[in-house]
Amino acid sequence: MKPCNSVKNMIYLSQMELFSAEKYRGKRICVALSGGVDSVCLLHAFKEQAQPCGIALSALHIEHGIRGEESVRDMQFCGTLCRQWGIPLKIERVDVPALVREQGGNVENVARSVRHGAFYSVLENGEADLVATAHHANDVAETVLFRLARGTGVSGMKAITEYGGIVRPLLGCTRAAIEAYARANDLPHVEDSTNGDENYTRNYIRHTVLPAFEKIHGNAVEHLVEFAALAAEEDGFLQQLAEDATVRVLDEEWVPVDLPDVLFNRACLSCMRQTAQYGYTRANLGEIAKLRTAQSGKRVMLPVSDVPWQRIAIREGKYIVFYWDFQEEAPEIPFAPQEGLYTKPAVFSVREIAACDLEGSGSKRVLAVDLDAFPEGCVVRTRREGDVITPYHAPRKTLKKFLTDRKISARLGRKLPLIAKGSEVYVVVGVEIADSVQVTEQTKRRGVIS
Repeated sequence: MKPCNSVKNMIYLSQMELFSAEKYRGKRICVALSGGVDSVCLLHAFKEQAQPCGIALSALHIEHGIRGEESVRDMQFCGTLCRQWGIPLKIERVDVPALVREQGGNVENVARSVRHGAFYSVLENGEADLVATAHHANDVAETVLFRLARGTGVSGMKAITEYGGIVRPLLGCTRAAIEAYARANDLPHVEDSTNGDENYTRNYIRHTVLPAFEKIHGNAVEHLVEFAALAAEEDGFLQQLAEDATVRVLDEEWVPVDLPDVLFNRACLSCMRQTAQYGYTRANLGEIAKLRTAQSGKRVMLPVSDVPWQRIAIREGKYIVFYWDFQEEAPEIPFAPQEGLYTKPAVFSVREIAACDLEGSGSKRVLAVDLDAFPEGCVVRTRREGDVITPYHAPRKTLKKFLTDRKISARLGRKLPLIAKGSEVYVVVGVEIADSVQVTEQTKRRGVIS
């Protein structure tokens, strides 16, 4: 028996394998079972290879309540099939139409969200190591055509991928190969009556558009799948370049304005997706792009999801900075001059070190301090009006002037954690230490604050 790991190598033998389960050896696999021919073949293929590969197999069926009695029929079919095959089955019943009425949205999108929620519930509850879905090569080809028609970029051409514990063992197999496998093994299945309704875009692509492409070229599915794989590879490369070019300072992202457009747009999209996965639009990206030619200080408000704070993109020097405007004063926390971790107003740590650890590093650069030089009553807080600092080997000045001299914006300066007593600042974490807490020959306990 030969595995069907690529579209080119498909075979149509009575005892063929759709895929090799060797890569899943020793795993607990939960198959998403709808009752249709694709998922039944996937479950059967795993069942046939489970024992030799040491796979613990289970199934999950989600009854969406969309097709009335037909949905109940599918659920009952899956229950009967799993009992006959000795496979544990978990059934989730969700009234998707009721959810749409209550929360709004598109039935198809809500159903997809329900499915993914059920998948991740299985994974997060430790019921399986992986959830396997029956997406195959034709699904990839149809998705590519759908997204091209709707309008997309290289990222959209990735089509159907594996991620977060969701695996797709049949991506290398066409629908024809799967149907041949079902016939060869005399596998029962149920048909969704809506699959033939070409009023649904996906069905029209499946029954009319893709066959037309195959008339033009018999290997159309194969080539569309190869295109999706190539697009995923190139997308990953470009995305990594964009990520590498983005500077992260505290909880902010700084995107250089002189990046090539393709990388600039990707970097900005990544910054927006962190706060509004689906709420941003092309118009938001256009507003950000205008900041590239704007003066420093020009800003735009960005969409956010379920948080009470503002998300802002601002032009600062040679960067577009994405940051949160929390509009609240950070708490004041007592400072203990000993080893420890602080999480507010930003994460930093205090570590005690030996004298030899400073050799060749420069105490100023690593913010090495004399832990016994801090006066009692120091606190960790953010900047306040009237703060002053006597920087390491430098004259005393207001903290505001010090930050300005260091070209640190007032916006960022307000977020930097300080160690201070009253208005006297001893450490600007990640930036500077005061001369009074520097390491000297008399220092007994040396620390690094970072």
